[in-house]
Amino acid sequence: MLKGFRDFMMRGNVIDMAVGVVIGAAFTAVVTGFVSAFLTPLIGVVVGAAGDFANYKATLGGVTFPYGQFLNVLIAFVLTAAVLYFCVVLPVTKATARYMPKKPKTPKRPCPECLTEIPEAARRCAACTAVVEPVRVPAQY
Repeated sequence: MLKGFRDFMMRGNVIDMAVGVVIGAAFTAVVTGFVSAFLTPLIGVVVGAAGDFANYKATLGGVTFPYGQFLNVLIAFVLTAAVLYFCVVLPVTKATARYMPKKPKTPKRPCPECLTEIPEAARRCAACTAVVEPVRVPAQY
């Protein structure tokens, strides 16, 4: 019983996922700190609220709605998403496109029997196993 659990825990994907969660939590703390220390106060300077909207309230029918807390969370979320996109997602996407170009796709054609897409050079359909003639590709000079 314990051997199975040990084998499960020693799989590469379980350990990779655990490391990813820990690094993600640490990175979240860094981004949240950056947003709360620099970007939220900057927005507060622009709108004249010193970066903290927690005291903003509205009273309607004797009920108080503390919408300032929601504004703080909303601003932090939008700024965090923007920081993650522009500082992580966009650079990684550009680096991936530059250093790991996609392989060219092999030209496909429909199988005459089942209409499944098969490579042009195929001699047999993988779906219905029908024998098909390969398409002759003209030589390029």
